[in-house]
Order: sequence, then C-alpha cells, then structure tokens
Amino acid sequence: MIVAIDGPAASGKGTLARRLAEHFGLRYLDTGLTYRAVASELVARGEPLDDETAAVAAARRIDFAAMDRAHLSGHAIGEAASKIAVLPELRAALVEHQRAFADAEPGAVLDGRDIGTVVCPHAVAKLFVTAAPEARAARRTAEMQGRGEDCSFDEVLADLRRRDARDSGRTVAPLAAAPDAVLLDTTDLDIDAAFRAAVEIVDGALRSSPGASGSR
Repeated sequence: MIVAIDGPAASGKGTLARRLAEHFGLRYLDTGLTYRAVASELVARGEPLDDETAAVAAARRIDFAAMDRAHLSGHAIGEAASKIAVLPELRAALVEHQRAFADAEPGAVLDGRDIGTVVCPHAVAKLFVTAAPEARAARRTAEMQGRGEDCSFDEVLADLRRRDARDSGRTVAPLAAAPDAVLLDTTDLDIDAAFRAAVEIVDGALRSSPGASGSR
C-alpha cells in the first residue's frame, strides 16, 4: 500500500504524512529531505549547485535511514535543494531510489512535490495538501524562529513565493496535483483536524479499491 502526498512548502504535508504512516503501520519518506541531503553534501564539498554530475554522485551515496532531519531542515539548505531539484539527471537518480523505498513491504507514505504524478502514480491514495501562502509563511516563520533562526514573516513569504514559482515552473516533474488526487486545503485547519480529514481520504480510497490494503 502506497500513499502519495504532494503539496507546496509549509502546507503541512510532512506532518500529515508522518502521522498517516504511523496510523496505517507504513514506513515514511520525506522525499524533499533527499534533495536537501544532496544539496547539503554539495555545499559541504564546495561543489556548485548546477554541477549535475556531482549532484547525481551525491544522490547515489545517500542512505535514507541516516538523513539528519534537524540538520537538513535549515532554511538555507531548503533554498539550495529547491535549486538543484530542477536537474533532470538528479531527479531520475532520486526517483529510482524513492520508488524502491515505496515498493518494499509493507508499503509507505511518501510526501513531496511529484509523488502522485511521477514517483508513485500507482499509489492507492493521493492527496494534494495546500494552504494560502500567508498561512504557510506564518507556519514556516514560527518554525524557523523556534529553531533560533533570524527571519521575518515578509522574508519567508517572499521566499515561499519564489520556491512555488520554481517548483511549479520547472520543466521536469513540476509541482502539480495528480488528476486523481484529493485536494486538502489546510489554511483554516489545525493539525488534528487536517489529520482526521486525511485519514478519511485514505480510508475512502481503500474502500474504493478492493484489496488495496494488501497490494501496491
């Protein structure tokens, strides 16, 4: 069983994906973190972010189980990850790795920007999680300030708008809802209400796909 969750930054998709994985007894992968891991290694090695050969080599060294979320969650790494995400060969290398993770038993919940459209188009359930840019910026600002990072709401909002434009406008695997994805707008929902709505969506998909709980 595979659940695909897509959406823009700070929409709440990561928190929902982790809770859904726990609820349904599945493994979890934040595919955005895999791009952050590559970006972090490139920066640490002093490699340019547009060096596709170096990026692919870094992708092949990544151990998904060893990714340090605390380190990789920094804003600067997120910006670098958004820039390298446009590299076609890098995306191909990471997608292969991500699919292998998803296809292993007992299944998984993956979140990102192209899960339902590219990585796992065969997923049993697909959600596209979104929220108004201002709501997302407020969440991200609070998250960053909670980590002690110096930032302002206006700066974060501007960064999110730039990332949205980059992610939606790239040629390869742009951010987009799969035709059969269910839209979940979390603008006015707290995390518990959003989680309940997400569980209902997945349960509905399971009911409409006989045998889906035991298949991929």
